[in-house]
Amino acid sequence: FALATPAGKSGVAVFRLSGPGAARALEQLTGKALPAPRVAVKRRLYASSPLKVGGGEERIPLDDALVLYFKAPASFTGEDVVELHTHGGPAIIAAMAKALMALDLRLAEPGEFTRRAFDHGKLDLVEIEGLADLIAAETEAQRRQALRQAEGELSALYESWRGPLISALARMEAAIDFPDEDLPD
Repeated sequence: FALATPAGKSGVAVFRLSGPGAARALEQLTGKALPAPRVAVKRRLYASSPLKVGGGEERIPLDDALVLYFKAPASFTGEDVVELHTHGGPAIIAAMAKALMALDLRLAEPGEFTRRAFDHGKLDLVEIEGLADLIAAETEAQRRQALRQAEGELSALYESWRGPLISALARMEAAIDFPDEDLPD
């Protein structure tokens, strides 16, 4: 999991979970079945705490949140993804992180979701560079150029060169390997 919004006080904090435990974590946090994929629903989120008496678990309310479920492979990473749109106060962010770690989830490494998207064929390296440029864009021109690259425009151009380059390479190798043969142009 990762906090997808900047840390600090804000109206909304977005936690993103990705991987095989994401759906199970959402069910455990809400105590309800998964919502339909790609449908935002409001749910109360709870943390579990062992009771000192009786040996059961107590459900501690954390926040009311907007939650979304993206079923694999129709997600950014190509895995099951959950988004939790909570309130953005530091106490809520800390409590949510603690609750997620208690569910045996770990904090994602920087760029890990993008790497997972690459591993699952959702993005190529040129699109990843475009995404990084889009995040760093400070001007309108930078934003437009980075968005085109992140959406695959540059990758499509490179792919259009691929066929002719392979064909030219094959002709050159044939000419080198068979210099005495009468090869067609």
